[in-house]
Amino acid sequence: MPIGPYFADFACFAERLVIEIDGGQHANDVGYDETRTKFIQAEGYRVLRFWNNDVLCNTDGVLQTISEQIAASPSRGSAAHPSPAGRGREARSAGRVRAV
Repeated sequence: MPIGPYFADFACFAERLVIEIDGGQHANDVGYDETRTKFIQAEGYRVLRFWNNDVLCNTDGVLQTISEQIAASPSRGSAAHPSPAGRGREARSAGRVRAV
């Protein structure tokens, strides 16, 4: 999905949520990914990143993480809100958000 000059792997406009599925090449493009993520967040989106391997080998964990993020959406009236900076912790374990 196009968002400004960038393309998101998946975007849900109603939830203002972008999901990125990253392969190994993203380990070499950290600066580009950070710039891109900051732009997309400035457009009002939350960004979830998952490694390809997590999507293929831990699909249930990835889906659970996405479901939890949607349930915690401010538009759903939940008490949980994204961090003020729009980014969470970095984690690279299976099914966990890598960069929010």
